[in-house]
Amino acid sequence: MTRSSDTLERLFDSAVELIGEHGYAGTTVDEIVARAGVAKGTVYYHFKGKADLVSALLEDGLQRLAASFRDETEGAQTPQEALRALVHAELAYIQRYQAFSKLVMSEMWRVDRDWQASVGMLRAGYVSVFAGVIAEGVAAGAFRAGLDAQTSASAVFGLIATAALDWLVFAPEKKLEDVEPVIRGLVFGALGAGPA
Repeated sequence: MTRSSDTLERLFDSAVELIGEHGYAGTTVDEIVARAGVAKGTVYYHFKGKADLVSALLEDGLQRLAASFRDETEGAQTPQEALRALVHAELAYIQRYQAFSKLVMSEMWRVDRDWQASVGMLRAGYVSVFAGVIAEGVAAGAFRAGLDAQTSASAVFGLIATAALDWLVFAPEKKLEDVEPVIRGLVFGALGAGPA
């Protein structure tokens, strides 16, 4: 990792943590740079300001999420295997990047933010992975007939994200391997996919 990317990573991590703690409006650039241990000018060298920093942060994190989804489903032989892989990938990502995931969940539907349009496009990228698996499963008869793949994909992604954040906030002592089968069962049941 280069010095510049290390600095950006520290800025991103600090921004995510602080926004998770205090909200977007309650977080200042001064707090972000203090926690990151970098000069204030570093933010303005790379970004126009806090909104631009958060926009870049969301874009980077959501691109990583979409890439992890594509990687996880690459070797799947059936729609059920691909769906299992997606459930695991989303849960593991949210567990690893809890603060970022909280930020995404709190900011995704805010229409008054500068980054709303770019987040919407990125969202379409990772939801489309779910939609493709669901459409394939419906076509193969593995999932309930008549499902709208796009709406179902949004619902499934949201179910997993909400359940994962609830787990990590209110029952962090539970292990991923204990939570995953329960959430997977709910997802498979919702899609009429049979045993998870």
